[in-house]
Amino acid sequence: MTKLALSWSSLLLLLLLPLVGFSQNSADDRPPVTGAYFIQNALVVTQPGAEPTMSNVLIRDGLLAGIGKNITAPADAKVMKGDSLYVYAGFIDGLSHVGVPKPKDDDRPRYEGYPGTAPNDVAGIQPDRSVMEMIKASDKSVEEMRKLGFTTAHVVPHGNMLPGQGAIIQLGGDVANDMVIRKGTSLFAQFVGGRRVYPATDMAIMSKFRELYKQAEQAKTHAARYAKNPRGMARPETDAVLTAFDASIDKKRPIFFAVDNVKEMHRAMTLQKELGFPLVLANVSDGFRAMDMLKSSGTPLFLSMELPEDKAGKKKKDDEKEEDPVKAKMEERRMAAMKDYVGQAAMMAKAGVPFGFSSMEVKAKDVRGNLERMIGAGLTADQALAALTTTPAKMLGLSDMLGTVEKGKIANLVISDKPYFEKGANVRYVFVDGMPHEYEVKKKKTKKAGDANATAKAAGSWSVEIDAPGQDGDVEMTITGEPGDFSGSLSFGGESTSLSAIELDGNTLTFEAKIDAGGQSLPLSFEVVIDGDSFDGSVTAGSFGTFDVEGSRKDPE
Repeated sequence: MTKLALSWSSLLLLLLLPLVGFSQNSADDRPPVTGAYFIQNALVVTQPGAEPTMSNVLIRDGLLAGIGKNITAPADAKVMKGDSLYVYAGFIDGLSHVGVPKPKDDDRPRYEGYPGTAPNDVAGIQPDRSVMEMIKASDKSVEEMRKLGFTTAHVVPHGNMLPGQGAIIQLGGDVANDMVIRKGTSLFAQFVGGRRVYPATDMAIMSKFRELYKQAEQAKTHAARYAKNPRGMARPETDAVLTAFDASIDKKRPIFFAVDNVKEMHRAMTLQKELGFPLVLANVSDGFRAMDMLKSSGTPLFLSMELPEDKAGKKKKDDEKEEDPVKAKMEERRMAAMKDYVGQAAMMAKAGVPFGFSSMEVKAKDVRGNLERMIGAGLTADQALAALTTTPAKMLGLSDMLGTVEKGKIANLVISDKPYFEKGANVRYVFVDGMPHEYEVKKKKTKKAGDANATAKAAGSWSVEIDAPGQDGDVEMTITGEPGDFSGSLSFGGESTSLSAIELDGNTLTFEAKIDAGGQSLPLSFEVVIDGDSFDGSVTAGSFGTFDVEGSRKDPE
């Protein structure tokens, strides 16, 4: 590889020009949604439980215009050969922050008054807010989830007790209004207290929720009576916080409670029984502890795709002595508990409890692996597919437009080179609203696996070489500090950018950077394994793909 003295914009062109042909057409400069596409001779899985059937798929005006062996390609359609490709309905995320950037601490309201009288925005009571005001179509999470096969998501704001109202969006489009399917689809609640203000505990949150709901009922009743005959009645006050509950009081809008544990699950269901609102439990991680309750109540359920880390395969340190019996017993209990968490989805399916999935806490890079672990624990591929397609479509009221590969439905598709849940399968295309996004499958170099028990030195000056298709690029990197307090920068052609989120886990180094791409910010995410004075790994450049990266220390000891 040769060193190139280029500007950041030149580096961007170096990395991305080989991919511009399809990526620009499918994202920024894409053709109008009236375009037609014809997927020829693909193995189509129309719904969970259906056998893959060799078929053709016609997409027109963002809809599935035809599926079958005998349909032919119209003259104006772009023909895509589907030989050996598997076609599924696009996946649906039941509760998510995808496309909703997390606010910085500096953006949060400050309050120094009495904790019991904090304003609603400080206390985290903001049910009148709409997530539509917060969606950023260019947020990297949109592309990260889309390349996994997710095409639709029920998204909600960040916040505390009552962050606001959710919306169902498509994971495609240039601005929020291009993405939305339905606004105000949910009221989002969670047991997250305010910082040093009331309500700060679960019990306080339950008390405040009851108070607000009862006040909202009273205000709604008063307003209805006033509308019929205002004589002798005080004019109703306008309170956006209370009015936000109206649709839930009328049982027209569910309240999605994100619950981190079985206690929070019981508390949310207690509130529902007392007040009568339509409830959905989401981000559920230990529902296996309340299986009978969930089955008898029929409460809609979205399980967390986050799973405990599996440390069983990690090697012991060379100097580790024979394991302590107490520690061994603790590890045995930890492994038993992890087995329950990983097997939760299979337990639900076996018990006949319908569920979808939520990505609120999981990292996108862990989703495929966690689904594989669930299947390894007894969940079948058909059950997993149902939890990603037909079940969330039904729970979110989208079955008439999404969830299956049927004529007339929205053309949201995920296309893989093997059955999706088979090990080694790659997503090749994702269609959102009939628009294609192509993902290149690169032949991976044989890389050393990271070792969490290894020791490595990240600080220093490094020469970094990025291998883009048909091109090579070289960058200089400097890291200073110690684990937990790293800082650094990338330099290229006299220009530099700061590194962020620098973490060293054993000998695995991860960090992020952003470069200016013609006025737009392009995120770069690196993951490398350090071996003495060299490293190798990969860098993901936004939606343009993942490239091999190598590095050597410029100041070896």
